[in-house]
Order: sequence, then structure tokens, then C-alpha cells
Amino acid sequence: MTLLKSATAAFIALVFTAFTAHARANDTYTGLLSSLAVGGYDTVAYFKVGKPVLGRAEFATEYKGATWHFSTRENLEAFKATPAAYAPQYGGYCAWAVSQNYTASGDPQFWKIVNGRLYLNYDGSVQAKWEKDIPGFIVKADKNWPGVLN
Repeated sequence: MTLLKSATAAFIALVFTAFTAHARANDTYTGLLSSLAVGGYDTVAYFKVGKPVLGRAEFATEYKGATWHFSTRENLEAFKATPAAYAPQYGGYCAWAVSQNYTASGDPQFWKIVNGRLYLNYDGSVQAKWEKDIPGFIVKADKNWPGVLN
């Protein structure tokens, strides 16, 4: 039984270390077992059609250590021309979490464009918290980014 507890504790420590190291090494959130930014969603589409649209592998590019998918060639070319204009703030990590000085995954379904910048949040309840003081949370998150990755 002691061996099982030790092995379980070692496994948990290994997984935690892997997640932490992954976050520190990547300023673009992709998930631990993926290199796909924003879960494969087309970040240009948020600006052009006002909703999340799943990208396609045939319209892909590399940026900041991640693979980005787009729904159209036109959106791919727009991103390639000015990626910083379309990439989500805080590397796609949850904007509210970054404002609280930690990281959590950003969900492409919970988003908002503020002053021409795309922000993602973890889920609907976190998005609702964030929307109570968007300007204040952005100021806090800006102060924490990218140091929160360390």
C-alpha cells in the first residue's frame, strides 16, 4: 500500500511539473498534448463574423511556437500579415485568471473583443465575473503578463 501511495504521489508530481513547465515554455496556450492554438479556432473570424469558427488544417500557419488554423485562405493571409492584431491577449490563456496572477486555459467559446483585442476566458461563469469589471481586470492582467508564466 505504501508503494502505491508513493507511486501515485510521484505520478501527480510529474504531471504537475509537466503542466507547469509547459506553461512556462509557451506563451501561447495550446494544451499539454497539442500544438494547436485556440483549440483550432480561427481567430480572424471573431473579428470578421463575430463568432467562433473552427479552422481547417489546410489553412494553417506557425506563430509563437503554435499552429494556428483558419477557416479561409483570406483569414490565414490576414493573420500572417498582422498576427498580433488577431492573436488573443495573454497567449489565449484565460484573461480573468491572468488578472488573478495565475493561468488557466482559455475556451474559444467564451470570448470578447475589447478595444480591438480578443480575450478568452475559461468558461461562462468566469466570463461573467470578468465582464463585471473588464477594464479593471485588463489592467491587472496586463501587469501580470507575461510574468505569470514563471
